[in-house]
Amino acid sequence: MSNQEDLTDDIGNNHIGTNEQTPLRNDAFEKSEEEKIEIIKKNVENILSTLGMDLTDDSLKKTPDRVAKMFVKELFGGLNPNKKPSSSTFENKYKYNEMLVEKNITVYSTCEHHLLPIVGRAHVAYISNGTVVGLSKMNRIVDYFAKRPQVQERLTIQIVRELQKVLNTQNVACIIDAKHLCVNSRGIRDIESSTVTSEFGGKFKEEAVRREFLEYIKLDTSF
Repeated sequence: MSNQEDLTDDIGNNHIGTNEQTPLRNDAFEKSEEEKIEIIKKNVENILSTLGMDLTDDSLKKTPDRVAKMFVKELFGGLNPNKKPSSSTFENKYKYNEMLVEKNITVYSTCEHHLLPIVGRAHVAYISNGTVVGLSKMNRIVDYFAKRPQVQERLTIQIVRELQKVLNTQNVACIIDAKHLCVNSRGIRDIESSTVTSEFGGKFKEEAVRREFLEYIKLDTSF
């Protein structure tokens, strides 16, 4: 298998058979970031011109370039498997066998249906099977999978699957509570509603363990 095929498989080349993977074409990584930026820049110019905007105006003339760079390097940077955070694990020498919860992780993502923001919080937990992972890596994994066109259900599952692989245990859970601007700012324009999704693996499927996780999330940890 070539390096290019390795990259494609890492991000999810098997999306035809499962909705857990981000749907990408086989040629997703044939173009460089710079090539993609130039193409997107021209497309943004076309969109704005079609809308009747004057791209010679000082406020607008650099907008296509800014948007293109933002798409490739920021908002959708998680599509690039080279940006996947390394997740070094460590032996659980202190024999901590209880639940570890990282709560209130900021989620900034983009709805793949309207390309509008998804903003919320993720709560992630695991029970060690002999290894632990650095706390910041949990935040980075959430951020990596969020930085792509997404649906919240898939994002929740991808976070759990990645941590299960990293930690070599099924005992991982994730809950995301987020607002979707495709609901809040258009269509029904309901600014109060939010969407909650969850994925429970291993011991978290047990009612008592799941309840404990939910109780931790309720704790007031503001300082």
